[in-house]
Amino acid sequence: MNNLQTTEEEYAVETLNPMTWQSFKDTLLKNPDKILHFEYADGQFVDASYHITEIKQAPIVSVDCGGVMNTWTEIIVQLWEPTVKETDRAMKVSKALSIINLVEKSLPLNPLGIVKIEFGNSKFDTRQMYPGEFLTDGDAFTVSLVPDFTQCKAFTRNGSCGPSTDASCCTPAAKTPVATELEVVGSTDSNCTPGGGCC
Repeated sequence: MNNLQTTEEEYAVETLNPMTWQSFKDTLLKNPDKILHFEYADGQFVDASYHITEIKQAPIVSVDCGGVMNTWTEIIVQLWEPTVKETDRAMKVSKALSIINLVEKSLPLNPLGIVKIEFGNSKFDTRQMYPGEFLTDGDAFTVSLVPDFTQCKAFTRNGSCGPSTDASCCTPAAKTPVATELEVVGSTDSNCTPGGGCC
């Protein structure tokens, strides 16, 4: 492996420690008799009739604006609300675990994969979200989902915004200190700003 590649474990650390597949499963295994709910926005819950329609494993390979290759795996659990309400009671965690076990008989899932929950309905555009808090209230076990976000991976590793050799834009991090968020927002020059010629 060359020095211009970020490994899966390093990527997980750099992305604000999203939950791994193994941690997600372990959390479910501790609560098998609870009723599993998903809160996709403040006070908005996936309907109790939801199905877990599929679990996808997506290996990602990317090259960021600093020229560094990044590799990681995402495990995406897709939820679907039927058009006709089928039940008033969501599935138990144990049923979700049985679906996971069925999937893993055919597709071994990477325990270090980053978990995302994919969901959308007529009032909420389909998107992939991270499991955030896990809340227990009586027999209810709620996974509170938080939005995915874009980021500059070069900045997360204290690097530069691009490979340019022009000292006025995106110079290597070793030569130019990384600007703080306030410095970037208040900047009046063309370095790594919208329309500044990099990223």
